[in-house]
Amino acid sequence: MTGRVDAGFHPDYAIAPGETLRDKLAEIGMSQADLADRANLSPKHVNQIIHGTAPITHDTALAFERITGMPAKIWNALEAAYRDALARQAQRELAPEDRAWLNQLPITALRAKGLLPKDRDEGATFEALLNFFGVADRRAWERIWLQPVASFKRTRAFRSEPGAVAAWLRAGQMQALDVQCSPFDAAAFRKVVRAARSLTRQVDFGEQLRVLCASTGVAVVYVPEVGKCRASGAAQWASSTKAIIQVSDRYKRSDSFWFAFFHEAAHILHHSKKETFINDGSEDDAVEAEANHFARTTLIPAEFEPDLQNLSTAADVVAFAERIGIHPGIVAGRLANDGIAQWTWPKVGRLRSALRIV
Repeated sequence: MTGRVDAGFHPDYAIAPGETLRDKLAEIGMSQADLADRANLSPKHVNQIIHGTAPITHDTALAFERITGMPAKIWNALEAAYRDALARQAQRELAPEDRAWLNQLPITALRAKGLLPKDRDEGATFEALLNFFGVADRRAWERIWLQPVASFKRTRAFRSEPGAVAAWLRAGQMQALDVQCSPFDAAAFRKVVRAARSLTRQVDFGEQLRVLCASTGVAVVYVPEVGKCRASGAAQWASSTKAIIQVSDRYKRSDSFWFAFFHEAAHILHHSKKETFINDGSEDDAVEAEANHFARTTLIPAEFEPDLQNLSTAADVVAFAERIGIHPGIVAGRLANDGIAQWTWPKVGRLRSALRIV
């Protein structure tokens, strides 16, 4: 999976620039009182700078440059690094609500996928999660990430954890950053969706599907489930000209993958750009039912549905699939889903191999 996080090194200690100033004064044989006289500062102010309680301003940095010979940009950089470290230290003092938030997120799974550093320090983990989600604090996360997760339509059989769904969505966004897309073209994407049916018959379809969709402004990303996510697919917009179709490995079958792909394609083509759609295959509102109908009738057009009742052997399934131009495993999956027949059908290759997931 691409889009891994590198939050950089942020030590859990802060070194005041006054430490460097003290060393520099010793090096050039100058007392704090002498520095105060030369810089037009009070001895108390210089002492406060030494101990980090008073900041080095840009004017003070220029004065120190003239007096010590150390460039002002170095004094300014030392001061900025110190204040940054102090701010990070303050934020690493977690409130009880922050600790409760950590417990809601699939931290172990994110570390295993390389999306979080392996630092076990609680404060460092908290900061890394804010970086991962691209938010300033926990309250911002609740506003930005819980809203789309709240729209997740869940069946009674599968209860997802909101934090896991949010993490899975974010992983998809990050992966989509690496997908170069043309501006979105709805008419071109409709043609790609129709053409994608024939890809169901191929073993190694992942790269071709990505390239075709990217040419129309849609980034297709495959993100295995993160923790207890329970989502099979999602549709969202990275910008007004770039859509994202995200599919998981929830059912480990390529027929499920293709149904999820066409379901999310329906959201991209027919529903609001302002919403994030997260799906588990249920039909508990009109929008999800419409997307499910689109996926069903794209894979097996309505005029062929009556013929499904007459498929009683494997040979029948193969012949029917050949006639309508899709893989027989998708037909078998439809028969099982509709309760017509229970089939144990070989998978269409290995799903992860087909999508080139390492």
